[in-house]
Amino acid sequence: MELALSATNHLFNARNAPRYVAQVLQGVTAVATKLERTTQPFTGVGPAEMKRRVGAVDLDRPLPDTAAALEELEDVYLRDAVYFHDPRYAAHLNCPVVIPALVGETVLSAVNSSMDTWDQSAGATMIERRLVEWAAERLQLGSAADGVFTSGGSQSNFQALLIARNHAVAALRQDPDAAGLRLPALLDRLRIFTSEDSHFSIRKSASMLGLGFDAVVPVRCGTDHRMDPAALAGALAEARTAGLVPMAVVATAGTTDFGAVDPLPETAALARAYGAWFHVDAAYGGGLIVSGRYRHFLAGVGLADSVTVDFHKTFFQPVSSSALLVSDGAMLRHVTYYADYLNPEAAALAEIPNQVDKSIQTTRRFDALKLWLTLRTMGADAIGALFDEAIDLASRVGALLAADADFELAAEPQLSTLVFRYRPVLDDGTRLSEDGADALNPAIRAAVFASGDAVVAGTKVGGRHFLKFTLLNAEATLEDIDQIIGLLRRTGAALLNGQEAAA
Repeated sequence: MELALSATNHLFNARNAPRYVAQVLQGVTAVATKLERTTQPFTGVGPAEMKRRVGAVDLDRPLPDTAAALEELEDVYLRDAVYFHDPRYAAHLNCPVVIPALVGETVLSAVNSSMDTWDQSAGATMIERRLVEWAAERLQLGSAADGVFTSGGSQSNFQALLIARNHAVAALRQDPDAAGLRLPALLDRLRIFTSEDSHFSIRKSASMLGLGFDAVVPVRCGTDHRMDPAALAGALAEARTAGLVPMAVVATAGTTDFGAVDPLPETAALARAYGAWFHVDAAYGGGLIVSGRYRHFLAGVGLADSVTVDFHKTFFQPVSSSALLVSDGAMLRHVTYYADYLNPEAAALAEIPNQVDKSIQTTRRFDALKLWLTLRTMGADAIGALFDEAIDLASRVGALLAADADFELAAEPQLSTLVFRYRPVLDDGTRLSEDGADALNPAIRAAVFASGDAVVAGTKVGGRHFLKFTLLNAEATLEDIDQIIGLLRRTGAALLNGQEAAA
């Protein structure tokens, strides 16, 4: 009983409000202090050392107070976290986050609304629905559009393809010979068409939907890494001739490596011609809907049946915050299931707005609040300006790399990513061989990461190893990125000479 009474002092309620304020302020202060003292994006700590430190914590022996727990957290997390706000973090699609969204994170975590039913979320439901309307309007999806927030682009893509699959199956069942068949018997002929550079979640979704990885037909890209409409037309025609059913065509608006935006109008027309669901994965490029200078890159997105947008990428929101939008809200019925103990059908008939009717999740955070407070504090134009700065910086860095004899640029930048490699001219006047560059560039990346001085990504192009910058920090300058390039150059030269990587 005594332990239970002591534990109630930690519950979030009116009695403990002063404790809540004091302890949250301790956490905020610890993070702010760490931020002010951090001078590089990473410490270089390795997995073995972190495993040792975390493993040494006895979870069955609590510490005396929050201050002690935060002091321990410095050792097992804060000191060695990868800090995305640092201008020398240039690896993945992780953005520095805006302060209004962090305020929203604090509020939503404390109130802890669950977005599945109206009787758990009330005003939160209406805020999420209004943001869905706002995003659909910006995407020009039409007056019948609807959608729901999700945990991220992979989940949004999965839900879009689940809807597409069920929509295709419903059409197949119009055939009297197929009307009585169970779902597995109807899946074998379904195919998904997407570019060879599309996100891995398309293939993963196909597998989870019972279609198998080989149900995804990769479509050739041009030299600009955009899906080739002629190649798509040929693949669709070949599938139709083989008796297969084009279930969906997935275009990408901002590929992970190259930021490429597929030709959306042409792709949409081909999807319509073959009766396929047209999905646009704009997890990365969705931020263009608030861009002041590059909105035209998304021309044709309004022709989509569904669109994925990740607010935790190019809207500068904390993870997680994503959404799936559909042009015809009625299509969300393909993921609806009524449970008497949660969202009975009678509630839907009474027009009670239960968000679980639209979602593949049940319990779900009120992540929309972060975007709401960001829009109400900063405005959409300010968010777009941050993304525009990142795109402009990538263009300038691209010109820098293209003019540098030690580096090869794989393609001109399109959004805010650059794929390149260190392949210098050697003392004998020849350029480092392809195989030599293949061995060297992953080693450069690993050495730089271990130094903690910068964080860059890696990828493959045509089977060869390349490095990658992903630039999403509006405060990063050309000089900041040039310093990373210099570090890569020195590290590569040292490795070529068989020395330790230069600091």
